[in-house]
Amino acid sequence: MPESTSTSLHLAVALDGAGWHPAAWREPEARPEELFTARYWADLAAEAERGLLDLLTFEDGLSLQSDEPFAPDARTDRVRGRLDSVLVAARIAPLTRHIGLVPTAVVPYTEPFHLSKAVATLDFVSSGRAGLRVKISGRPDEAAHFGRRRAPDLTRSDVLAEELAEAADYVEVLRRLWDSWEDDAEIRDAATGRFVDRDKLHYIDFAGPRFRVRGPSITPRPPQGQPLVASLAHGPETFQLAGGSADLAFITPPDPDAARAALAAIRAAQHTAGRDAETVHVFADLAVFLDERPGAAADRLARLNGRAGAEYRGDARIFTGTAAELADLIEELAATGVTGFRLRPGALPYDLERITRDLVPELQRRGRFRTAYGASTLRGLLGLPRPANRYAPAATV
Repeated sequence: MPESTSTSLHLAVALDGAGWHPAAWREPEARPEELFTARYWADLAAEAERGLLDLLTFEDGLSLQSDEPFAPDARTDRVRGRLDSVLVAARIAPLTRHIGLVPTAVVPYTEPFHLSKAVATLDFVSSGRAGLRVKISGRPDEAAHFGRRRAPDLTRSDVLAEELAEAADYVEVLRRLWDSWEDDAEIRDAATGRFVDRDKLHYIDFAGPRFRVRGPSITPRPPQGQPLVASLAHGPETFQLAGGSADLAFITPPDPDAARAALAAIRAAQHTAGRDAETVHVFADLAVFLDERPGAAADRLARLNGRAGAEYRGDARIFTGTAAELADLIEELAATGVTGFRLRPGALPYDLERITRDLVPELQRRGRFRTAYGASTLRGLLGLPRPANRYAPAATV
């Protein structure tokens, strides 16, 4: 299990529309007319990579954004609509060289076979920098788009546990499909006319309560072997999914004690799943509003709240202040054992630039963040090994 050291901090940024504040699109630096263009997302990724960040996550959903957790709203003063996150990541991949790309997928309504090859393809086009954040849904309007079943009531703990168990099965199918081609299954011998060794393609034969998948995949094993799997974890049931199935968990602690409790729950779930020997990273999420002058970020948040007509609230702790003050908070939370942080910029591109141009240099001065990329894959950046293929014969000495 990873331990926090003076040089081991990881940084991720969560990208969503014009920023996480609902009024961010009205800021002078915002680019609302470009939200549905490749250039907008490419520019954000380029800025993040200049800051040497480990990875970007891309929010996604299967219905229009809403201020309500389980229902649509009728607001017209918020950003509504988004591009497909996997396709955005694929478009950005050839324009970047080092940063990890982690789109979001709503797994109850997305077939694991389709998603496995999409993320495997992303790993190929990014040369080993792909990941995936799995997400469940309790929104009836999303369920109505597909007509397969009624939306689950995620306010009930038993239903939530059932949906997360399905998500764990989903991840297991993804992992089996990524392994269904052995690394040397492709022969590509023009002289003999053999392109593939069929004995090195494997049926996965997964059977669960919600779906059955035979396999093999139609896409060869990805460059990383297993692209990174991430999940958002902010409660007992979600801690189980993170510890049992994910490589990376995003937690939302309001204070250090909550961070320690979440970390302990994830480690316990990891142990129960027999994964003690594996590294499961745990990043703390923070919504950030940064400015160079003390008090300016709080003033900006107040102005944004006024425009939105309501105080901004979210599941993650909200930080307002300078880069030095945020670095202090990061160091305080890092002492709990979390291995990194996922920052949610309140407004884009402004707060992203404050992260890359102010926070990163501050952390570098403190010896808490890299000064150059040291690996070419996302797993490499996070110190994760390339997993052995479960279907390949064990190597003999």
